[in-house]
Amino acid sequence: MNVPKDPNALIDSLSPYLLQHAYNPVKWMPWGEKAFTEADASGKLMIISIGYSACHWCHVMEHESFEDEEVAVVMNKHYVCVKVDREERPDIDKIYMDAVQLMTGKGGWPLNCIILPDGRPIYGGTYFPKDQWRNVLLQIAAFYKNDPAKCNEYADELTQGVRRVEVLNPNAEKTLLSSPDWNDVFLRWSANFDEHDGGPNRFPKFPMPASYEFLLNYVYHSKNSLAGEHVQLTLKKMGYGGIYDQIGGGFTRYSTDMLWKVPHFEKMLYDNGQLLSLYANAYLHFKDPLYKEIVNTVFSFVMREMTSLNKGFYAALDADSEGVEGKFYTWTKKELTDCLTENDALFISDYYNFNESGYWENNVYIPLRHEDDDVIALRYGVSADELKEKVTALRNILLLEREKRVRPGLDYKIITGWNALMIKGLADSFVALNDRVFLAAAYHAISFIKEYLTDSVGGLYHSCVDGVVEAKQQQKGYAFLDDYSLLIEAYISLYQADFDEAHLIEAKRLTELVKELFEDSTTKLFYFTPKNGETLIARKMELQDNVISSSNAVMATNLFYLSRYFGEPNYENQALAMITGIQKEIVSATPWYSKWAQLFMNYTSSFYEVVVCGDEALVWIDELRKNYRPNVLLAISRKGSELPLTEGRFTDSKTVAFVCKDKVCSLPVNSPAEVLQLLS
Repeated sequence: MNVPKDPNALIDSLSPYLLQHAYNPVKWMPWGEKAFTEADASGKLMIISIGYSACHWCHVMEHESFEDEEVAVVMNKHYVCVKVDREERPDIDKIYMDAVQLMTGKGGWPLNCIILPDGRPIYGGTYFPKDQWRNVLLQIAAFYKNDPAKCNEYADELTQGVRRVEVLNPNAEKTLLSSPDWNDVFLRWSANFDEHDGGPNRFPKFPMPASYEFLLNYVYHSKNSLAGEHVQLTLKKMGYGGIYDQIGGGFTRYSTDMLWKVPHFEKMLYDNGQLLSLYANAYLHFKDPLYKEIVNTVFSFVMREMTSLNKGFYAALDADSEGVEGKFYTWTKKELTDCLTENDALFISDYYNFNESGYWENNVYIPLRHEDDDVIALRYGVSADELKEKVTALRNILLLEREKRVRPGLDYKIITGWNALMIKGLADSFVALNDRVFLAAAYHAISFIKEYLTDSVGGLYHSCVDGVVEAKQQQKGYAFLDDYSLLIEAYISLYQADFDEAHLIEAKRLTELVKELFEDSTTKLFYFTPKNGETLIARKMELQDNVISSSNAVMATNLFYLSRYFGEPNYENQALAMITGIQKEIVSATPWYSKWAQLFMNYTSSFYEVVVCGDEALVWIDELRKNYRPNVLLAISRKGSELPLTEGRFTDSKTVAFVCKDKVCSLPVNSPAEVLQLLS
């Protein structure tokens, strides 16, 4: 392959993904007015090709097609070609993903959509092999030349379809339903459980943290043993599987099989942030030491491999190194024996299943676990502590050896919403493990967002690279609803961790900004893009959960919590309006509305606010949060408090607490035990 001497127009981008394509023979352009003007003037169709830097099949299609001179000739002759980083522009991705799913019934990345010069889609798909891609391009170009009227007709229909996706009428229901039969919801959901390996009974398997946060919430309220067993089975199998990096820590994006064995090896910040929260909460509820170990090792991985010098968190690590998927993470038996003694190599091969179970392909193995430590300790005639010490020592040797390899590519974008997910995960980890190292990392990341991702009037930017924000973001203040909603959620979680009221003050300020920039006055839901953002062919609302919770569900939950802290009836009314209109979907399709379902459970089950006052308040708090209580909002009354929930309750005498439910508070109680009795 001859690499062009001159780069294409992507060379000035900050995005690592766009820069990967800067020397393709395809005359790529970044998304923007210039590309659309050129298409309109030339009469060409446009190719919108969307991906992200850690995407394995994006690399495959680039190598097969976009680096190929013959394919490039076809693309350049008939199309204006635009590359989009989906992580920089999720708004564009949502529109054309909806279009492709309407056309083909499936989606994914790379996402390739052929559009008219006005942005309306006419054809699309995901990965195309080289010959198929070239043939498709020639056929669509000929169709457009020979029958432009038909193309326009189809584009109209498809665009209307895109605009209808995830559109609900929140005013259809005027009142919140009485408590759904959550047991019936669980029974229908459980029909799709994998009872042997956890998760769904299909593949590929994604972790879907929001779903398991809801199930954990349901277990707490219902004491349903089957639900509890499924949550524990899933968390254990994920933690034992190849989807979890047994040597270095951290979760990969998904498993390609039913066993959680063979992962898609990219590691995403958003997965690891959410899974920190999930495993921390599960540890509080079940007290399984495996969950504590995973929280600590995920944290170590993120600090070691995904943290910038300025303490923001990078977006992703690639699936590939040296052009081979998973090469950095897999092992041959010879690689083990080269760095370990014979006995240690045999032991670690047994522990991590370098056998038929862990075999992948081409004589390489994926480290994974099957047996619990107590079983292995018994087999080797050692104590559990001795086994743990040995495994830790050998894992550290393997980690040091692995660091000598060519590392996977790093997507060094720092994304506001994804950093917020990690900040929340760190706050939840502190609550579960009571180790301030988690809070220190969270504070650093918050400081990064304030310094580098906040504009001069307090609005947010979506992302930056080395502290530099793209000019187009600066001009438009371009952050999305998920950036705001997830950061507000992170601030609320930080308050629940350290009780610094400044976190809630900032959460409320950002909430007012969200209402100004994103709110639909008719439905009380929020658009994904701000009112001062770029005008696209559709202004979308995000209602369903995906691998990240729906930004509207997160925002409704934020309003619920802030209404209680600040006594804001408008927040309470808006949260109710949002959830009332979507309640039928929550009950009928709970796995896709899990974040909404958690909020729904707050409304339809007992929910408490507990305010602790006095010198021993933090001691009481430590006692109250030794166990998982998703239906309890904690607060501390301090002198000069600005929170209506705590204002005027401060006492400098003995410590007391107030337990409130449905806007009615108990008389002051005199011990944590009395608080827990009221909560039970």
